[in-house]
Amino acid sequence: MPLTHLSVQKYRSLRFMELPLRQLNVITGPNGSGKSNLYRALWLVAKICEGSFARSICREGGLPSVLWAGPRLSKKPVRMSLGFRTEDFSFELTCGFPLRGEGASQSSFCCDPEIKEEAVWHGPRRKPTTTLLERAGGITRIRDVEGARVEYPLILDSNESVLSQLREPHRFPELFSLREAVRGWRFYHIFRTDEESPMRSAQVSVRTPVLSHDGGDLAAALQTIIEIGDRHTLNEIIASALPGRTLEILQTETSLLIGMRAEGCDRLLLAHELSDGTLKFLCLVACLLSPRPPALIALNEPEASLHPDLLPPLAQLIVEASKFSQVWVSTHSTLLADAIRKLSGVSPLCLRLLNGETVVDE
Repeated sequence: MPLTHLSVQKYRSLRFMELPLRQLNVITGPNGSGKSNLYRALWLVAKICEGSFARSICREGGLPSVLWAGPRLSKKPVRMSLGFRTEDFSFELTCGFPLRGEGASQSSFCCDPEIKEEAVWHGPRRKPTTTLLERAGGITRIRDVEGARVEYPLILDSNESVLSQLREPHRFPELFSLREAVRGWRFYHIFRTDEESPMRSAQVSVRTPVLSHDGGDLAAALQTIIEIGDRHTLNEIIASALPGRTLEILQTETSLLIGMRAEGCDRLLLAHELSDGTLKFLCLVACLLSPRPPALIALNEPEASLHPDLLPPLAQLIVEASKFSQVWVSTHSTLLADAIRKLSGVSPLCLRLLNGETVVDE
């Protein structure tokens, strides 16, 4: 279920962005142009379906921090909208500040996003006959498996999506299918490589076909590739990117630990001795060589902490991964973007800031 469009309104520097998407998407632009905002908008869509949308917004400082702060053309309340389209479905959610009524001043949650409207429909254009879900004015109506338009009877949290709170999958199979597809997306923007990082210690030995968002199960993910994935490409890419070094995973009955052999070194180098760049590159290798490719893989500034020599093999991995997953890459690196373009023919989309608004550079 690849995405065909992403739409964002009034989120940080994104006043209005309607972005057509391809199988491989490379987003570039100078610092402050809105690359991370666009990436986080896509990430928030996933949080909508996971049921952690409000918490994610509040971790960014709440609505006062995330809403469009540029010129306002009317006195109407500012509303933020996020939406996406696939070949089969369209989704849109609009949120804003909670209504100021009696008792509102006593609440500690006045910066929570209140869902004002939400809809899911078939195809690109919303019509009554194609609408599967609509929420507005405190009322939610859903089309069930028999095609009947029913009012959803359960009480819904006002700061979270209907999709994340939906029950009875047998009654609403299409909505559940959409929700589970989005929950399968993977976002990689923070890999801990400090001294206390889980990657530098022994990890639980459990088959891991998809690397976690933070890379904390890296040893298990690499061992899973070795056992049931593309072991040949794993060894080949490490030999190409890290000449003279080979990967070894130390095993006990219950734990795994990353190690590397290096030419000229008589002993195995353990995870706590590896450089930050080496660990991060191994994380990127693990997520892009997943034996169970996610529908969407999103990388934000994957080049950070990497030596420039690692960018061509990383570009090769990204292009190969795009054959099985839709891939999103936000990057500062012209070297990485150019390497991806040469291998795939996909030109990067360049962003810039115009009067405080992120726009696509034509």
